Amino acid sequence: MTVQDQINNYISSLPEPKRADVEVLHQMILRVKPKCKLWFLDGTNSEGKVVSNPNIGYGSRPHKYADGITRDFYQIGLSANKTGISVYILGIEDKKYLSETYAKTLGKATVTGYCIRFKTLKEINPNSLEAAIAFGFENQN
Repeated sequence: MTVQDQINNYISSLPEPKRADVEVLHQMILRVKPKCKLWFLDGTNSEGKVVSNPNIGYGSRPHKYADGITRDFYQIGLSANKTGISVYILGIEDKKYLSETYAKTLGKATVTGYCIRFKTLKEINPNSLEAAIAFGFENQN
């Protein structure tokens, strides 16, 4: 099964209206960076135990892991969870940047050092989210 097939299966498995929101976000991210590398993490560890929600990843950047080895990982992540949707913008050194730059214009969202969480897409400003995503692709820290 290809990564795109895994992503399609993941999105189609979500209940409405979350499914529609995640599909819109998936297409938005692909508009921002059309030829980016796609990732799919099913949320299980090497033993098959569920350790996180599934994630769709976009782009590629070097990431230093706890074992000291540097391997590629995605730049932007998208995940549905029990309470809503999370967009991860990885690799930002200044952990206040997202909050200081986008929190006031995003709408009803929680913004942390690398994550923008919201319940539904209609509660946020999609232009502000798209700007944050574009920043995430441009940021190479």
